[in-house]
Amino acid sequence: MIAFQAPYFPSLFRKRIDASGASVVAIDNKIEQAMDLVKNHLMYAVREEVEILKEQIRELVEKNSQLERENTLLKTLASPEQLEKFQSRLSPEEPAPETPQSPEAPDGSTV
Repeated sequence: MIAFQAPYFPSLFRKRIDASGASVVAIDNKIEQAMDLVKNHLMYAVREEVEILKEQIRELVEKNSQLERENTLLKTLASPEQLEKFQSRLSPEEPAPETPQSPEAPDGSTV
């Protein structure tokens, strides 16, 4: 049996390796650029969201301060009987109702 061996051309073989190696490097560079673009986009979006949240926090702190001042003023203007009546309506387990509820009729139905 005679084995056939193809002629060996080192320069052709080297060019293929170089060409495919350059192709791999080019693909790696494109992937890296795409990842950098995604990272930059995400960082921009996160910074924008952080600024929005900071503004909301500032607004809520201002609103809270205003409500605390109003609460203090109302407490100073209310009589001790009014304060006692108000506090007796609030149980420790239940928060104060945000909207006034309808008064109940003697039979238990709402008016």
